[in-house]
Amino acid sequence: MRSRFDKQLMQLNKKMIEMGAMCENIIALSAKALLEGNKDNVSRVAPIGHDIDEMEREIESICLKLLLQQQPVARDLRQISAALKMITDMERIGDQAEDIAEIITYLNGRTGEECHDIRKMAEATIKMVTDSIDAYVKQDLSLAKAVAEHDDIVDDCFNRVKTTLISMISENPADGEYALDLLIIAKYFERIGDHAVNIGEWVEFSVTGVHKGE
Repeated sequence: MRSRFDKQLMQLNKKMIEMGAMCENIIALSAKALLEGNKDNVSRVAPIGHDIDEMEREIESICLKLLLQQQPVARDLRQISAALKMITDMERIGDQAEDIAEIITYLNGRTGEECHDIRKMAEATIKMVTDSIDAYVKQDLSLAKAVAEHDDIVDDCFNRVKTTLISMISENPADGEYALDLLIIAKYFERIGDHAVNIGEWVEFSVTGVHKGE
């Protein structure tokens, strides 16, 4: 019975890794489209978002089967429960990357390179998502905690983006709509970072049995 359970748990981990990779890919594509103004990359975002939604449902099904058929206890139960929470954050990451791609279509060919810190935000959020999924698979508590610490970089970048865009508007009011679009995009990256932090906190729960929100 335990051997069967372990195989199913390995399948869950495999699917979590795949979903995490999709999240990394969709963020990277949205960021690339923003920084290069490449409409081809924009068009590739939505299909990945659909795949993320499908994977969420598939992982949810695996988790429910493990809970109902195997009746896990202790750490195994926490790991499965954490996965159910994590996929909600991962699905929202996909949604927000899609939102970024949609806004890019309104930039009229301009890119995000005029605000350099947006690139740094994108790079930081991709790393946070990658590390949070790795932490889950490896059950690595230190890596999970490092994700939250990395969020400070995203928040600092967001503050600098706001300052840059305020200066842009004051120097050239005609850029107001463009600056507002970039601010919304930066806010989505900041939210993606928050979701990665949530994932890291659920990893901590799966290891320790204590959730930060409690």
